[in-house]
Amino acid sequence: MADPQGFLHIVKKEARKRPVAERVHDWHEVYAPQSPADRATEVSEQAARCMDCGIPFCHSGSAGCPLGNLIPEWNDLVRRGRWSAASERLHATNNFPEFTGRVCPAPCESACVLSLADTHTTGSVTIKRIEQAIADVAWESGTVVPKPPMIATGRKVAVVGSGPAGLAAAQQLTRAGHDVTVYERDDRLGGLLRYGIPEFKMEKAILDQRLMQMRAEGTHFVTDCEVGVDLTVEQMRENFDAVVLAIGALRGRDNTTVEGRELNGIHLAMEHLVTSNKECEGDGPATITAKGKHVVIIGGGDTGADCLGTAHRQGALSVTQLDYNPELPAERDEAATPWPAWPMVLRTSPAHAEGGVRRYQVAVQRFLGDENGNVRSMVLAEVRVTREDGKRIITPVGEEIELPCELALFAIGFEGVDLGPLLDDYGLSPTRRGSLSCGPDWQTTAPGVFVCGDAHRGASLVVWAIAEGRSAAHAVDVYLTGASDLPSPVHPTALPLAVV
Repeated sequence: MADPQGFLHIVKKEARKRPVAERVHDWHEVYAPQSPADRATEVSEQAARCMDCGIPFCHSGSAGCPLGNLIPEWNDLVRRGRWSAASERLHATNNFPEFTGRVCPAPCESACVLSLADTHTTGSVTIKRIEQAIADVAWESGTVVPKPPMIATGRKVAVVGSGPAGLAAAQQLTRAGHDVTVYERDDRLGGLLRYGIPEFKMEKAILDQRLMQMRAEGTHFVTDCEVGVDLTVEQMRENFDAVVLAIGALRGRDNTTVEGRELNGIHLAMEHLVTSNKECEGDGPATITAKGKHVVIIGGGDTGADCLGTAHRQGALSVTQLDYNPELPAERDEAATPWPAWPMVLRTSPAHAEGGVRRYQVAVQRFLGDENGNVRSMVLAEVRVTREDGKRIITPVGEEIELPCELALFAIGFEGVDLGPLLDDYGLSPTRRGSLSCGPDWQTTAPGVFVCGDAHRGASLVVWAIAEGRSAAHAVDVYLTGASDLPSPVHPTALPLAVV
C-alpha cells in the first residue's frame, strides 16, 4: 500500500454514465466510453484508496464476495500499473470477471471497511469498477487466452444449462481434462446472461467472446436441446459419467388471483425481457413492447428495474413501478443490517435515473379491460404488509386509485426450477422453496447427478452462481477421479451474513 491514507485525500469516483437523453435511444451500455489512458489513470487512482485491511471483509465468503476474490491484491497491482498480473489474480478466483464487473450488485463493496463512512467523497472502494476495468484491459490486450487441458481423463460430463453456474462448472471441468458438453434449450447460449439481462447492462458481445474462449479450450455446446425431451435421461446415463444440473430457477412467480389477470397485455417480466433481448440479437421486432403505452411494473427489485430501462428504450408513454413494501431508507440501519452485512437501503439503478415513478406500499387490486379484451388500467390500493407464522399478509388500508395501464409486467420473483420430464426421470423433486437439494458433495439423490447455481440456491446473484459452479466442478472432479486440485469456494449450505 503506497499511501495508507489514500482513502482520505482521493475522492471516490464511480464510472461516468452517458447522458440520459442519449442512452435511452439506444441499447449500448449506459457507461460513457473512456480512452484506455484515462481509464488506467482514473482506475489506478481509485485502487489506491484500498486500505489493504488486516481482515479484508470484502472477500469474506459470508459477508463479501463468495468467490473469495483477492480484492486487496489486485487493487494493489492495479495501483502499480501491473494490469496483466492483476488479471491473473482476478481470474484465479473468478472465471468471468467481465460479467460480475457489470451485473453483480457488489456485496464486496458493502463489506468494504470504508463503507462504514459512506459519503460522496469517501465510502467503499469502487471494487466493481476496478474489476471490470481489469477484465476489459485483459481482453483488449490479449491477456485472456484459451487454456486447454494438458491431459485428457477420458471421462465425459454433461452440463445442463448455460447460465453463469453452468458455464463456470463447464470451464473448470474442461480445464481439468474432462470431455464436457453443455446443453442449452434456448437457441443461443448464456441463459439469463443472454435473455434476462438487458443489452444496456451487458452487451452480448462480452458474453460471446468468453464463449469463443471456452470453445477453443474444448468445451462442446449444443443449443435448441431440452434434456429430458430432445435428449432423454436414459441417453444421458448411457453417454456421460456425470451430469451437472445448472438449469436455473426460471419458474416466474405470478398472481393469477387478481381479477382481470387474463386480459391481453399482462405478462411476466421475463417474457418482456426475453423478447426485447431477442430483438437486440436481430430476431425481428419484440412481440411485447412498451412503445406508446402506459406501463406498470409490479415489483421493486432488479428485474423490475431491467423492465423499466427496457420500457424507456422502447418508447413508453409513462412507466410506474409498484412495491408493496415501504420505501427503504437512504442510509444503512445498523440495528437491522449492521456492517458488514448486505444493507437494506434504497438503491437507484441507472434505469431509475432515466425516468418513471416509484410507488411504495401499494398493490394491484384488479385490472380493467377494454371492449377488445386488452388491459386499459389497473386499480391500486395502499396496503400494509405484516407477517403471521412466517407468511406475508398484504392488507388494503387506503382508498383505491385507478392508474392507466396498457402493459403490466409482474416482476415479483421466481418460484424455482421448471418442472418436467428432466426432473421426473431422474426422480428429483423440488423442495418447498422450489430448488433442488443436494448433499455436501453437491450430488443429488440421483447418483452422478450434481446441481449448482439458482437451481440449488434459488434465484440469487451471478457471483453466487459462479461460486457454486466452481464448487460443483470440484465435486464432480473428485467423483470421477478420486481427488481434485480445482477450487471449491463455497459449501452447499453457505449463506450470506444476515441478521435473523
